[in-house]
Amino acid sequence: MQYLTYDEFKNLNGRDIDELTFNRLLPKASAILNNITSYFYHQNDITKDFEWRVNQFKLALSTQIEYFHVLGATTFEEINNTPQTFQAGRTSVSNASRYNPNGANESKPLVAKDVFIYLEGTGLLYSGIGVR
Repeated sequence: MQYLTYDEFKNLNGRDIDELTFNRLLPKASAILNNITSYFYHQNDITKDFEWRVNQFKLALSTQIEYFHVLGATTFEEINNTPQTFQAGRTSVSNASRYNPNGANESKPLVAKDVFIYLEGTGLLYSGIGVR
């Protein structure tokens, strides 16, 4: 099931992303949100849920699409695979090290940090075990 239409995306997000790009990024962004929400909308009908929570979910999904668009990548490897140096003619550009001072590797996450702004307080991030 598609959680978000292109028209909804345009209304929720001010980014100028064409429909072809949106359709390419939507499946991976949906998979990311399904994962962090424990597949809530696979088990529950999104059309019958509280309007506020559905809207927050759609805002988070549009934010994840925007994140992929800005980075130009949809996988962890693509996001974190930047060259240390780049040279064009006599111009050379060096990126800062991806290691912080204590030697640990720094990397960008696959999930946009802004997604959590919309999902916190909705119950969609609950990861406990239900009792029956």
